[in-house]
Amino acid sequence: MNKNTLIMSDSKIPIIDLFKLDEYSNSWVPLCNNVRHALEEYGYFIALYDDDKKNKISTEIFDVMEELFDLPIETKKKNTSDFYFYQWNGLLKKAPLHESFGIPHPTDVEALQSFTTLMWPQGNRRFCETVTSYVKVAAEVEQLVDKMVFESYGVAERHYESHVAATTYLLRPIKYRPPLQGAEDGSGNIGCNAHTDKSFSTLLFQNQINALQVETKSGEWIDVDVPPSAFVFLAGDAYEAWSNGRIYAARHQVLMKEDKERYTLALFTFNKGITEIPEELVDETHPIQYKPFDNFGLAWYYLSGASSMAHGTAKPYCGINAT
Repeated sequence: MNKNTLIMSDSKIPIIDLFKLDEYSNSWVPLCNNVRHALEEYGYFIALYDDDKKNKISTEIFDVMEELFDLPIETKKKNTSDFYFYQWNGLLKKAPLHESFGIPHPTDVEALQSFTTLMWPQGNRRFCETVTSYVKVAAEVEQLVDKMVFESYGVAERHYESHVAATTYLLRPIKYRPPLQGAEDGSGNIGCNAHTDKSFSTLLFQNQINALQVETKSGEWIDVDVPPSAFVFLAGDAYEAWSNGRIYAARHQVLMKEDKERYTLALFTFNKGITEIPEELVDETHPIQYKPFDNFGLAWYYLSGASSMAHGTAKPYCGINAT
């Protein structure tokens, strides 16, 4: 496989190699355009990021995830928050196979240590160190992708640094149980219902159990076959609004088909404060579609029941014609 290329799989899934990028090379600008194009047309892409350190982490991260999910229910319930996405969720009627934790600010060592102590009062050094190492690599990938998008739109010089300063992370370790026998093709195999993410972006990293489906603009659902140790980068509702509707926040869902447990690490980004739509992204072809917005306000708007989980929240929350 050639480095720094865009590959389209047989099912039209965009795969982009981000390994050993050099922004001063001739390939930088074309690859930035490929990343932007993938998010505009598909709302996501598979990111290859072949790194020896990451490969070592990937063999350890799911071991500590299993240890986390094996904790007693009473312990898991200590992961509480007023903000739904920051808390433990399990035993859900609409997604009975789903269980997840919320670890806010995982790039902050003290915040991660606080979560670790909450789950293991006696301490768990391996968990804390493994998650710290993983998050460092994942945040690296997320920031690289954002930089490439901003560069491709020609807004990096004026807007990228303030965007990074406003970015806050949320790590959600997720476990999906296998469906009961005979439920593989019915409602009993739903790991996560169809939705768009309310974040700016989402970076997924899974064990080798495929179950993710993404909806195309034409309404077709695509099974996403993720190569080993690859990431999936998804644009959220806030990314769509920031881009003035150029980027597509794709609906996606998880349907379990294998008789094995699936573990996923979802690293979400949210922007603090008010996000402005860059004036460079507004022109005659792309008239202004969104008002300046609060990313956490968008998430709370969704949680209030004002918008459906199954559809995007950006338009009803901060669209120009929103009430």
